[in-house]
Amino acid sequence: QVQLVESGGGLVQAGGSLRLSCAASIRTFAINGMGWFRQAPGKEREFVAAISWNGVSIRYADSVKGRFTISRDNAKNTVTLQMNSLEPEDTAVYYCTADANPFRRPGISDDEYEHWGQGTQVTVSS
Repeated sequence: QVQLVESGGGLVQAGGSLRLSCAASIRTFAINGMGWFRQAPGKEREFVAAISWNGVSIRYADSVKGRFTISRDNAKNTVTLQMNSLEPEDTAVYYCTADANPFRRPGISDDEYEHWGQGTQVTVSS
């Protein structure tokens, strides 16, 4: 059974940092791209960052470029999102997700992803 479990969310002041982690129980973790999406209240879910199966290809939403860093550890089946210089607009539930297909460039559309975690709340106060 595939399971993605996010952790590391919380409340932080603007300008602060948080580190989100996702532990994945996926047999094919090492060959699947991973991503982070977020959903703010009253808004649609949006792409944040994604990383290819080997960590070579990385993509970010324009809104987080230069502030967020995605990384993965295939030996530990984990993917991490380091978030710096947080802004109130970053407030959302953040979801970890696994690509539906292996060995491909990480996508920015949520329909390219098959497995989703339950999400972790990130709140940035002004």
